[in-house]
Amino acid sequence: MRGYSFSQFLPSNIPKGGFDELLKLFLELLNYTSGDANEALAWLNELDKQYNLTQDDYGIGDFIDELKQKGYIDDNNNSGGFQITGKTEQSIRKSALEEIFGKLKKSGKGSHNTNLSGLGEEKNADRREFQFGDSLDQIDMTASIHNAQINHGISDFTMTERDLEVEEKDFKTLTSTVLMIDISHSMILYGEDRITPAKKVAMALAELIRTRYPKDTLDIVVFGNDAWPINLKDLPYLQVGPYHTNTYAGLELAVDILRRRKTHNKQIFMITDGKPTCLKEGNRYYKNSIGLDRKVVNKTLNKAAECKRLKIPITTFMIAKDPYLQQFVRKFTEINGGKAFYSSLKGLGEYIFEDYIKNRRRTVR
Repeated sequence: MRGYSFSQFLPSNIPKGGFDELLKLFLELLNYTSGDANEALAWLNELDKQYNLTQDDYGIGDFIDELKQKGYIDDNNNSGGFQITGKTEQSIRKSALEEIFGKLKKSGKGSHNTNLSGLGEEKNADRREFQFGDSLDQIDMTASIHNAQINHGISDFTMTERDLEVEEKDFKTLTSTVLMIDISHSMILYGEDRITPAKKVAMALAELIRTRYPKDTLDIVVFGNDAWPINLKDLPYLQVGPYHTNTYAGLELAVDILRRRKTHNKQIFMITDGKPTCLKEGNRYYKNSIGLDRKVVNKTLNKAAECKRLKIPITTFMIAKDPYLQQFVRKFTEINGGKAFYSSLKGLGEYIFEDYIKNRRRTVR
């Protein structure tokens, strides 16, 4: 018999047990409910009814009590329900980081070793004479005094420039990144949730930078009809709106942010699933969702060229497969000199992390 035979899906790896197992599921649900604790708990309760997540001596009510005791949720006096706390927001970011970065480590990606020496923070075993331009904190004073005593004697202490010995440090690049996230209506169109993976990536990337590269900067810009920056703490609550896609406004804001950064390495990561369809002209919006509007496209391509002149590469993560949209992205990438990934939602995080770490090794002069 040809064809497919369908049967009921019986999940075999649903966590079952106490607080830690339920917390992982609760944090995952919060990504899909945009930080709404009440909706996430309602979903959790339904999943428990259907799949028997809890044990006889520990139910969802016990889990909610423990969430409150451990500071993950607070009573919301306005709605009579619950709201998540800063501790939960951080836990969501850590969970996203472990999920995405863990896959990179298992696949052997993400190495960012460099054999260059220069300005940095991590000392190595190399020593050399002082050269004009070296910072004072690189000078090994103990070794330098020792050199002066050997070279000039100890009776009449003298130190010259040739006595100074410098400790080499491992080269480090500092990078300023703007992550642009498309929140137009198309990000949830046709029943496909694209905004949740984008939020996960943003939270994981922010946690990676905060914990591993604390001197790097990450700014997050969302764009629909307009563009505006959001704080890290706002990410779990981010939702798609009834917007068109004003890519130009997003790029304009990203460039303005990066102009104020003092680092040499600057880059833009853009997560989008569609074409630019909107511009703001004074107080009115020019919108056209049909095809590729020449007026909107040309202005967006001009901004890509400006980014190239400013040495700001744009890496576009395109999560749509329409050939004519990919053609636009190829043109956009060619003009900017950046890169484009035509990624599925499943591999989005790994692509962005690998590219971010790789770009940290690039030095823009």
